[in-house]
Amino acid sequence: MGSFDWEPRSGTLQVDDAGLALFALRPEDYDGRLGSLLPRVEDRERLHAAWEEHIKADRTSFSIHFLITWHEGEPRWVHMGGRILRDERVPPGRVVGVLRDTAAELTGAGRGLTSALQRSAEALSTALTVNDVISVLTGRGGLERFGADGLALGLMNGEFLDLVELSGNDMELFHGLVHRRADSTTPLAEAVMANEARFYSSAAELLRRFPRMQSYVEQLGGVSGVAYLPLTAQARTIGGLALIFRQHVRFSAEDRDLCLGMAAILSQSLQRAMLFDSERDVATSLQESMLPRSIPKFDGTDIAVRYRAASSGRAVGGDWYDVIALPGGRVGVVVGDVQGHDTHAAAIMGQLRIALRAFAGEGHAPSRVLERASRFLTELDTDRFATCTYAEVYPATGEVGAARAGHLNPLVRNGDGTVSEPDLEGGLPLGIATEFGREYFPETRAALAPGESLILCTDGLVEEAGSDLTVGVADLAEAVRTGPPGAEALADHIAECLSDRWGTHDDVALLILRRLPARR
Repeated sequence: MGSFDWEPRSGTLQVDDAGLALFALRPEDYDGRLGSLLPRVEDRERLHAAWEEHIKADRTSFSIHFLITWHEGEPRWVHMGGRILRDERVPPGRVVGVLRDTAAELTGAGRGLTSALQRSAEALSTALTVNDVISVLTGRGGLERFGADGLALGLMNGEFLDLVELSGNDMELFHGLVHRRADSTTPLAEAVMANEARFYSSAAELLRRFPRMQSYVEQLGGVSGVAYLPLTAQARTIGGLALIFRQHVRFSAEDRDLCLGMAAILSQSLQRAMLFDSERDVATSLQESMLPRSIPKFDGTDIAVRYRAASSGRAVGGDWYDVIALPGGRVGVVVGDVQGHDTHAAAIMGQLRIALRAFAGEGHAPSRVLERASRFLTELDTDRFATCTYAEVYPATGEVGAARAGHLNPLVRNGDGTVSEPDLEGGLPLGIATEFGREYFPETRAALAPGESLILCTDGLVEEAGSDLTVGVADLAEAVRTGPPGAEALADHIAECLSDRWGTHDDVALLILRRLPARR
């Protein structure tokens, strides 16, 4: 079993030594190109067809079996599974995953730790974040995959080894060891510091080396074997894994090799997840820093906003919201979405939000604000476009003037709780409108009665792969209808009702402006 990192556009395919061994190749004989491995694949057409099916179906993970020619012409089945890291282009920019020999499972062999290794590696191949990796280890079926009765995962934090997850009956008794300096006084820390796996086939064997573990062993109600595995990636120890067995176990040479293989795959998954989390934190912080830090308050209105970055994938998007104080006691509200899911989209969003705020603050009508915003986006010399809806509200009278550029229609929650969808004629998305010489964004006039709310959102809240957009809009309307009247409470209710869509594959921006009922 081995791992790979593939860049389909360039054809670069990094495969570790174990993966190359599946193709009977030595590292020095491999040039890092996909084309060097394909001649060893017997059913290339079927492999290509299976891959194309995954791409067309817009899937983010894949699982494919194919036949290769091994030593002396021997045919052998190999399984390839992993994660497709998508962006706006086809083919995708990067694919990561594992390769494994499936001869054992296809011939009915491979049990115990072998089966655990295969099943765990397959599950880890689709784990993106550290939390995803932890879920594979300790989530539903995690212990069963390892064949263990207890599991402890520790990660290095400077000079300390932090137990980040415990799984199994009575494992909570180890909470006293959650944050301890990494030294040789505890078995897991000792294995991590020495960077060597430790196997103990009985409690007596363990206690001879670590007598201070006596109380823990007694409280666990019997321990017949423990494996302490250091987790090392690129010559750096990042943590350790402890597997506890209550049933009698003897760690044969094969069992030890399998445990070490499991630790290697887990180490790679954790290192990749740590890098992913770090990059995502930077990108998300960039995007959130460009959104308003606070929302101003206005007499006669109740305003709530929600923003959630996508939780799937490294990329961030260009969704934004804003609330603007306008001359004459008016309030400007806007929700928009810059095309793309990367830091460039977030940077464009920040510039466009500031420009639109400036145009609105000058007192221009909604149609003129969008015209100027479209021109500004074109002058940025970018190939990105943006959609948005901008509305001006006069709280004293309830008058509303709104225009939209390729964006979703807003919704209105009426005073009796019913929901309506005002028909805003709209124009082309910002940027595209200027390129085609059609800077036309007709303004729609309406009124909000006391107690009514205007709801603006981006498509991430209502759009879902494989589902019609109208279904998502209907679900949103139902959440608005059944929610409480207050803006903050309604925003929370919408997020709860649409949690399956909220912040999964796309960013989400939501803005609710409620005109408060008149005081008696």
